[in-house]
Amino acid sequence: MSETATQNPTNRSRVSAVAAWESLFRAQVAVMRTLAAEFPTRDISFNEYDVLFNLSRQPDRELRLRDLNKHVLLTQPSVSRLVDRLVARGLVCKEPEPTDARGTVIRLTETGFAMFRRVAVDHMKTINDRVGGRLSPEELETLAQLCDKLRDAE
Repeated sequence: MSETATQNPTNRSRVSAVAAWESLFRAQVAVMRTLAAEFPTRDISFNEYDVLFNLSRQPDRELRLRDLNKHVLLTQPSVSRLVDRLVARGLVCKEPEPTDARGTVIRLTETGFAMFRRVAVDHMKTINDRVGGRLSPEELETLAQLCDKLRDAE
């Protein structure tokens, strides 16, 4: 890009946005790879844990399947198959959505919640080492605010 093009405020903004995105994306990939590699159990997969985590944060520990799809980084068919595996293991249950017969509600069972809590304790140690150990408390707060701002822009 020419020097004149980078001096234009619009172009500088675009270049900065792309550079920030690339940095955020690469950091996210690096952190996720570490967290997956150091995941503390073989009892559940990293993606299964993600489903249990998302359900644990909801009122009554339940979500409509279509809403769960918005929270995880899997395609809808993959989430459906993963939920079916969790149902078979007694970690979640599926129920018809009371307000929409076409929908399904996924609820975390007591067994699933116990599994989540057991794994979460060790998983939080890895998160703290990988993220908390590298940023100051102020940086962590700023990072959370910036990520929330980007996520809320949907």
